[in-house]
Amino acid sequence: REFEAEIRFYSGDDPLDVWERYIKWTEQAFPGGGKDGNLAAVLERAVRALHGQQRYYKDPRYLNLWLKFGDCCNEPLDLYSYLCSQEIGTTLALLYITWAETLEARGSFRKADLIFQEGLQRKAEPLDKLQAHHKQFQARVSRQTLLALEENPGGDNMGLLEIAEPQRSSLADLKGRGKKKVRAPISRVGDAVKAMNANRSYQSQASLQLPNTPSFAVFDENSVSGPEIPTLTTQLWPAPPVPKAKENELSAGPWNSGR
Repeated sequence: REFEAEIRFYSGDDPLDVWERYIKWTEQAFPGGGKDGNLAAVLERAVRALHGQQRYYKDPRYLNLWLKFGDCCNEPLDLYSYLCSQEIGTTLALLYITWAETLEARGSFRKADLIFQEGLQRKAEPLDKLQAHHKQFQARVSRQTLLALEENPGGDNMGLLEIAEPQRSSLADLKGRGKKKVRAPISRVGDAVKAMNANRSYQSQASLQLPNTPSFAVFDENSVSGPEIPTLTTQLWPAPPVPKAKENELSAGPWNSGR
């Protein structure tokens, strides 16, 4: 109640200080989180109350508040992209470290390395901390690469940072299970036409087109260039990402009293 009253009637020049103390008190009073602490709701109120105040965009306290709010979101990567689009914390090393660690935990080593490279290029402060985390990240990736080579000596010598993420291929060959050779009862078109026997030849794609019909290009996702990973490009995000679904906070009452 004291914090709520201070926020409501605050007339100072640093409202972020009140929210920071409020959040710290909530974390200490309710270390287990849950409904009683209601930390997610306090964080959401804080970021919305301070939204648009550009004087805090380079403040580590403000970035830390956003990153804690990201832990309450279903997809924290969306929140990091939002922060980048709004230039919130882009001069601070903590943003790139947290972003890269989230990607690394999901196995996106190449993307994580690009995030580190972006932070180093922007000389995010403290720069020595960012460089140290980047070296630790590279050491972990190198260690995993060596372990993979030991388990599979005959594999290629490509590092995890150079391995492209698996892409789904369209109109690929269908494979059967078991030792028996099976053939899928389907018909392919265009470049994916397969001969059903040795006497049958491929049909040209031009012969399959109807006469006097305008030709059009069919999109083939396999023809797209390799999985280029975009850097931190500015995107127009209308609002911050929504947090996780909130619990029903209605108090319990009799359910059979209504007519």
